[in-house]
Amino acid sequence: MKTKNTVLLICGVLISFIGSAQVPLQEAPVLEPDPYQYYYNTTRTFNENGYTYQSDKAEWGLVTLYNKANQYTYAHYERKDGNPIGNLESLFPLIEPDNWTRQKCFSIVNKAFSAEEKKRIKGKKLDVSMIVDSSTGKVIEVNFNFYYSTPLGTILVSTYRNLELALKDQIWFTPSDNGRKLNFIMVGWMHEIE
Repeated sequence: MKTKNTVLLICGVLISFIGSAQVPLQEAPVLEPDPYQYYYNTTRTFNENGYTYQSDKAEWGLVTLYNKANQYTYAHYERKDGNPIGNLESLFPLIEPDNWTRQKCFSIVNKAFSAEEKKRIKGKKLDVSMIVDSSTGKVIEVNFNFYYSTPLGTILVSTYRNLELALKDQIWFTPSDNGRKLNFIMVGWMHEIE
């Protein structure tokens, strides 16, 4: 009987030891997922509703986003007659001054983003480049540059596409004599989102 009591005592001690050693596990804190997806963190092609966009990401994180149909995104100025461009030619205006295009461009960009998108990207800078037909002054291509890791990288490609279409539809320039000699004219600016 003594052996039986000893065994029971040992079992009781072990059970109480095991029971006291079990500390309730604390739940790990739940991390909130980033509610915004970064769409441009790799070089990729977006096949959307009737259009294709290309996102080229450089090693340092700068993204060039453009319509895949663009011809001048990475092109350099050339003269239509094939002669080289002189260094002084770049000092002459390529478009005639006017009093409306600048403000209209700013307005179009500011209106392109939804209220929710504007909250995310307010104060961020978007580089907007328009390629202008040097004969007609019409905007024929648009491309955008931004860092993929900024909130601008969370904006859907469809928003940039709508911005491209609005600029093409609502903006035009008057090429100068010097501008008409070139294969295209680039007009761009760094836009701070309001």
